[in-house]
Amino acid sequence: MVNSSSLQKYSLFGGLLEEQIDQILPLMEQEDYEPGAAIIVEGDPNDKIRFILEGRVAAEKAGIILFEFKEGDAFGEMEVLDVMPSAATIKALSPTRVMSISNRALRSIYKLDIKAFSLILMNLARDLSRRLRYVDNGIASGKYNSLE
Repeated sequence: MVNSSSLQKYSLFGGLLEEQIDQILPLMEQEDYEPGAAIIVEGDPNDKIRFILEGRVAAEKAGIILFEFKEGDAFGEMEVLDVMPSAATIKALSPTRVMSISNRALRSIYKLDIKAFSLILMNLARDLSRRLRYVDNGIASGKYNSLE
């Protein structure tokens, strides 16, 4: 069962108190995916940030696996933050269970607790920066030929 104390271990909720997570928890939804299922499809709209409770997923673009996500990792935040179509396809690599926070839920969090909202966005920014650094290193080392 998902509860506030179990969510504190995820980077998305770093720095949040149990009471703050308790307020947010009812705004989240659980989703389950089978291996091979497309969770997000490149070019389609996406209005949810998802974080992995169990399983693994991969971000693919032009047939290249850009990044593999594991338990605790968040994905889908780019489209929520910049309101553009999905930049990559995200597929489940194994049976996967995620929790999602919709754009609407984020607005509710903002209204409920501006400090919690700010911490979540800071945590997302940190995770995005780490992922960008990883992909940059992959490009520099020749791991990716082209990301057009």
